[in-house]
Amino acid sequence: MTRYADLAERYGTPLYVYDLDRVEAARDDLFAALPEEFELFCAVKANPHPDVLRALREGSDRACRAEISSTGELAAALTAGYDAAECLYTGPGKTDGELDEVLAKGVRMFSVESLTDLQHIGAAATRLGLVADALLRINSVSASATTSIRMTGAPSQFGIDSETLADLMPALRAVEGVRLAGAHFFPLSNARDEDALIGEFRNTVAVAAAMFAETGIEPRFLDIGGGFSAPYAVPGVRPLYPRLRAALQEALDEHFPRWRQGFPTVACESGRYLVGDSGTLLAQVVNVKESRGRTFVVLDAGINTFGGMSGIGRLLPVAVSPDPADADTTDWHKASLVGPLCTPGDILGRDVRLPELTGGDLVEIPNAGAYGPTASLLMFLGRPAPVEAVVRGTDPVSVTRIEHIRTPV
Repeated sequence: MTRYADLAERYGTPLYVYDLDRVEAARDDLFAALPEEFELFCAVKANPHPDVLRALREGSDRACRAEISSTGELAAALTAGYDAAECLYTGPGKTDGELDEVLAKGVRMFSVESLTDLQHIGAAATRLGLVADALLRINSVSASATTSIRMTGAPSQFGIDSETLADLMPALRAVEGVRLAGAHFFPLSNARDEDALIGEFRNTVAVAAAMFAETGIEPRFLDIGGGFSAPYAVPGVRPLYPRLRAALQEALDEHFPRWRQGFPTVACESGRYLVGDSGTLLAQVVNVKESRGRTFVVLDAGINTFGGMSGIGRLLPVAVSPDPADADTTDWHKASLVGPLCTPGDILGRDVRLPELTGGDLVEIPNAGAYGPTASLLMFLGRPAPVEAVVRGTDPVSVTRIEHIRTPV
């Protein structure tokens, strides 16, 4: 039986459980893999629960900063105790209203996706009598590693195409209300292994050095992105990166001789690595049915609960944890794991290996701490949001549920 069965009994299912001990362990492991001089941004979109975010900035002498891309994420970060001035605001569609709001609340550093994006930021800062720091996000034409999700080297709403940067520099420099403070790269997500991650970071550092030399921008801040891997909704162990620190030091020593003195300040960012293995999703089997030779296990959790991207195949398949963890799975059979929604797209996984299940059984989906409720079709068909329990070990710290309330405007 899952160690969280008593929580499921008390609070019902679907139920997310986030273990803060695991959050802190992931943070400490990632900081240990990076040079001591590095800053680390947590991507709030991965899990905006304030208790989870708070754990990433407390209880250690090395605290995460927050990477945000909406006023709602800023609110979550502020609730968790982050300083707005230490946040990095990203995204390709920053509106005038949100820029006014976040600047007024103290955000001062922005990732810039285009000339017009920079102009919008500059205009908002000028309206408030401020100067904002701008990191030019670069969509590099070159890449090193391969991955399931590439974030550079192709036409994209993200970043300034590197081959156009030199011609854009006069216009970029002419924008008032901003200071060109550095560069932001995010070439990949979920690198396949440590060699791929190191190769990508080495390439990014070299491209960044060439960019600073070509443009004459003073290298004050350099965010080289992420790509740290973690198992997602399947059994598995979060990897460690024992060779990464030395490789980063070598690359930076070659291209930025003063980086250890803070010229530039260097940062990485991470989402799923920091929070993924902290989370467990518990769901109850509602029904098991056979249809033309296939088995369908219907849960009370579907794409409204876990990963709205499931419906387009981004997260297929999920898997369940053996019960107990070392149980023999040789007799497990394959079935489709589906949710309760009235749509054929409500599929969490096809051909998932499962034990014999019947109505009322509890299913545990591991490594579900990232991209859970807030990355799901949460309001579709009007079902209640899942309960989210934050624990240390098995002791609850908080138990909450997101509520949908329609209000007049």
